[in-house]
Amino acid sequence: MNTIYITLILVAFLLIIIVFALNKQKKVLLNKLQDLEKQHIDTQNAFESANQNLQKYEKLTSTETYLNDLKNDVTQTQQQITTLNTEIEDKKLQAQAEKSRIEKEIQELEWLKAELNKQVRLLEEKSYLEDFGFYETKYNFEELSQYESALATIREKQKKLILSNTAATCSQEWTVKGSRAAGKKMETEKLQLMLRAFNGECDAATSKVKYNNVTTMENRVKASFKKINKLGQAVSCSIDEQYLDLKVQELLLIFEYQEKKQAEREEQRLIKEQMREEERTRKEIEAELKKTEDEEAKYNRALTIARQEMAEASDNQKAKLEAKIQQLENALTEAELRKERALSRAQITKSGHVYIISNVGSFGEDVYKIGMTRRLEPKDRVNELGDASVPFPFDIHAMIYCENAPELENQLHKRFNFHRVNQVNGRKEFFRVSIESIAKAVEEMGASSPTVNPAQIQFTLLAEAAEYRKSLAKIRSLEEVPA
Repeated sequence: MNTIYITLILVAFLLIIIVFALNKQKKVLLNKLQDLEKQHIDTQNAFESANQNLQKYEKLTSTETYLNDLKNDVTQTQQQITTLNTEIEDKKLQAQAEKSRIEKEIQELEWLKAELNKQVRLLEEKSYLEDFGFYETKYNFEELSQYESALATIREKQKKLILSNTAATCSQEWTVKGSRAAGKKMETEKLQLMLRAFNGECDAATSKVKYNNVTTMENRVKASFKKINKLGQAVSCSIDEQYLDLKVQELLLIFEYQEKKQAEREEQRLIKEQMREEERTRKEIEAELKKTEDEEAKYNRALTIARQEMAEASDNQKAKLEAKIQQLENALTEAELRKERALSRAQITKSGHVYIISNVGSFGEDVYKIGMTRRLEPKDRVNELGDASVPFPFDIHAMIYCENAPELENQLHKRFNFHRVNQVNGRKEFFRVSIESIAKAVEEMGASSPTVNPAQIQFTLLAEAAEYRKSLAKIRSLEEVPA
């Protein structure tokens, strides 16, 4: 029994050993199997790589075939390059043509811009006087007759150019149907037509030329010259530059002639105004003399009667008559003084008043008129200046009596000549300067001139401008009223 039991134990132990050995062997076999599978995969990959290399190098089996293929490839590539170069050259030519077209358009646009700018400047020239530029006188003759003589000379030169057939010429000899005479006739008709057109433009310009368009009219004549010559280019006909110069000279001469004529008219107007002023002054003096003589005679008669009454009066009446006589004597003395002043003014033709006045509401601050009057009542002249032509009356800053009023006025005008408001017309007596500067100049001139009494020089520095300031106050009050 024990033997069986031991045998069974041995058998079981052997079985366990066998199972353990089998498992171990199984693991070894599995590892080998995995290695074989890995080797199989590597072998398969190597086979595939070798197959690919084999396919790649199969082409090398025929060197000539391979080289031919390469040559074909190179030829195709060269053809493609040639095609591309041709296309590039075509594109370059197209781009160059487009560039030339654009550059031409830019040039045309630049020319158009320049022409438009010229037209804009001409339009501005008509609208804004400051853009005209100051016209510098080219002839500046003293007499109208000199302008008339110069115009006659220039027109005679124009006539000679036309008669000598050099005002407009044709540089090519034309024939019509083989006839030179017919060609000559055509040339003459063309030149006459061009001159007629140009002369018409010049006449239109000279008829309209004035101070505010002289540059415009000059440019118009020159532009017409260019346009008409451009039209004549097709038949080689043109107007001569010398004829253009004569026409421009004629235009400027006519302009200056008109300006001189206007200046002389203005001067004549001022002379007549001065004569009227002197006539008014003469009549005022005569009226003042007659008035003072009548008053003097009246007071003398009254004094004679009063003195006679004084001689016959009682003591109680004498006191009253003495007061009356004294009053009459004072009035007679005043009348005699006024008569002496009137006689003195009549005898001294240069005596008068130099006035300094302003009109803040009309002309602004620091603008003063420096003038003179020989009126016996100088304020009458100031009142005349403040008539309907200005919105507000003038304020008097100084009224200076002077035995030589024109001299003092002229000295002040020279001192402040640079400060004239109107630098073109010297007869306008308005100056942009401070009242302190004027007062200082008058004091200096009064101290050195025997015709001015420094004691009579009195200045009011501040302009009252009552109506102007009241108008401003009223406007402000109206603006503050709610709508």
